[in-house]
Amino acid sequence: MRGRLGRECVYVPSCRFGLYVALRHWCPPGGRVLMSPVNDDVILFVVLAAGLRPVQAPLHPLDASIDIAAVPEETWNSLSAVLTTNLYGNPDPAPELRARCDALGIPLFEDAAHAIGSEVGGRPVGTWGEASVFSLSKHAGAQAGGILSLSDTGLGDAVRGTCEHLLTAGRASSELAYAVRPYAEAAVRGLGLRRAARSATGLLGLAERDGIRMPLRPDALARAVGAAPDLTAFDPWVRVDMHTYRLRSGPLRLRRIRRRLGRLDRVLTRSRDGTELLSSTRWARPRAGSEAQPLFRVPLFVADRDAAVAALARRGIVVGYLYDPPLDDYAGEMITNLSPAPGAARWFARHALPADPLRAREIIDVLERSGARPADPPGDLTRPGATSDGPGPFGD
Repeated sequence: MRGRLGRECVYVPSCRFGLYVALRHWCPPGGRVLMSPVNDDVILFVVLAAGLRPVQAPLHPLDASIDIAAVPEETWNSLSAVLTTNLYGNPDPAPELRARCDALGIPLFEDAAHAIGSEVGGRPVGTWGEASVFSLSKHAGAQAGGILSLSDTGLGDAVRGTCEHLLTAGRASSELAYAVRPYAEAAVRGLGLRRAARSATGLLGLAERDGIRMPLRPDALARAVGAAPDLTAFDPWVRVDMHTYRLRSGPLRLRRIRRRLGRLDRVLTRSRDGTELLSSTRWARPRAGSEAQPLFRVPLFVADRDAAVAALARRGIVVGYLYDPPLDDYAGEMITNLSPAPGAARWFARHALPADPLRAREIIDVLERSGARPADPPGDLTRPGATSDGPGPFGD
């Protein structure tokens, strides 16, 4: 990763853990962080755990990147930091955000969990901010591990020390579970037992989400906010979907991560090819630029996403990485500043179907056979208070 980015890189057990370390290093408690409302709710809780106030940004409706021009000037002047999302690998406008942060004297953080192969402004995503975080569970498929990248090479030892202080001891049982997980998942897929596995998880009390968003639990959350900055206080929220997020990595994990990273360039090539194919369909937004990015997921826009998700599930294609409703609608003013122009985020969250480019041909076949209609494109959703869709279909 140092070779890819040309920056100091620190291994961390997860992207969310690395982001917490970065926020604590640069931001004093009580600061405000501009972020995207179309994001994993775990990231909202990481920001809160660091003792910071999330501020939801207005977005561009077709890629969910931060709409810089729609952020009010008084909001810019109140910020302590900006956090990008680079959703599904589509880059946020990092060069412009970098210039804004420099003018304000605040740090820029890049969440590059989905964007390990994406570029913006002629540079890799993750090379614009004071710190950036990468997930090795996404493109690399290691199901563990992350990278915290630093612009200042002299900070490596200090950041490693902070990580050591926050890590919890590894467990032999966790290493064993990690080792057998790929084989168990392959057996479930091969035997067609996905539905039975989900039911068993629910009956055993292991399911932590009833839907796309995890339960907010306002009373418990208010107590945790009162204890912040404190990662342990927010553990019930930050650990969701990854209970090992702060666990010291053992040799089995590290061995698999190295092996998976060795295949990364091949995966990125396949992702780029699949992205190009999906981007040529009638459900995709028109692509800017001549070359496709190797997206982690390609957002297709369908009128009835629930029906499309069900049609794909019948083919054995599980649609994940949905972020609906936006974080300000989910969390409310108790714990976040609401977006001044929420319409674009709501439209994206309601209609975006994240398609795996590695399964592009299967997904296109299912959508064609099911008669999935493209969503009407959004109208003027950047004005404050705008919520509705605009008229007219996407062009082919």
